[in-house]
Amino acid sequence: MEKIMVMGAGALGSLFGGLVANAGYDVTLVAREWHVAAIRKHGLRISGLTEITVDVKAVTSPEAAEPPDIVFFTVKSYDTETAAKQLKPCIHEETAVVSLQNGLGNEERLSEILGAEHVLGGVTSYGALLKEPGHVAHTGVGDTFIGELDGEISKRALRICEILNDGGIKAEAVADVRKKIWEKLIVNAAINPITAIARVRNEGLLHGELRWLMEATAREAASVARCAGVNIDVEAAVKKAVEVATKTGKNESSMLQDIKRGKRTEIDAISGEIVKLAEKFGIEAPINKTLHALVKNMKYQA
Repeated sequence: MEKIMVMGAGALGSLFGGLVANAGYDVTLVAREWHVAAIRKHGLRISGLTEITVDVKAVTSPEAAEPPDIVFFTVKSYDTETAAKQLKPCIHEETAVVSLQNGLGNEERLSEILGAEHVLGGVTSYGALLKEPGHVAHTGVGDTFIGELDGEISKRALRICEILNDGGIKAEAVADVRKKIWEKLIVNAAINPITAIARVRNEGLLHGELRWLMEATAREAASVARCAGVNIDVEAAVKKAVEVATKTGKNESSMLQDIKRGKRTEIDAISGEIVKLAEKFGIEAPINKTLHALVKNMKYQA
C-alpha cells in the first residue's frame, strides 16, 4: 500500500488526509506542533458534512516520516519554496507530489526544487475550516481535478484519484489541469480581494457596485488567461464567479479570514500573478492591479 503524506496539513490538508486515512490508507500529516499534539492525543476530529474521528499519524517535519509515495502539497502559496526544500530530501525517485494550492506558479516552483517529473497539478472546491487544534470542519463538497502538467492522463494520476474517491472525495484525472487551475484562480481573484477590502461575506458581492466589480475583475482575469494561451470562455468565467459567490453566500472568503486574523494573505499568488502575466504580454489589468495593491497595503486587523 502506498505511503501518503500531506505536506502542510491545515484545514484542507487535514480534511483530505483524514478522509483518506479513514478509508484505510497509510497517511501521515505534516502540520504545526499544536495541531500535531492534539491529533496524537485525541485523533483528528472531522465535523460538519462528515462526522468522524480518525486515528492518523501526525508529525511536525517530513523527515520524521517514512519516504512517501504520494504527497498532497497543501501549504500556503507563500510557503511553497520553504516547504518544498524541507520535503526534497524525503522523497524517492517515484514520489508523486500533487499541488492542491491556491493561485498560479506553485507547480513551477515545486518543479524547480523537486524536479518536474515529480509534480502534478491539482485543484479542488472542497471546503474546510480549522476549528481548533485537532479539529477540522468539513464545510463544502465540490470537485477535485488532478493532472499531469504535460496533459497526459497517467497511471499515477488515475491512481491518486482512485485513492481520493475511496476516501469519499470526488476526484477526476484530467488532461487540462492548467485550465482547471485558471478557472479556480479567476473565481478567487473575483471574490477574495473584494470581500477582504469591503469586509463582506461572499453574498455581499451580488448587488450594486460590488457586483459590477466582481464581474469586471473576473472578465479581466479571464482575458489575461486567454493571452497566456489558456482556452477560457470569458463570459462563462464571469458567470462562474457569480455562481460561486451565490452558492457560498454565507461564507467569509479565506482572504477576509486571513485579514481579520492578522495573517498574511495569498494575494501575490492570485491577483499578483495575474498582474505579472498581463505585464509579460504587454496588456493592462488595472482592476486586478488595484485590488492587489490595496490588499497588500491593508492593516491586518479586524
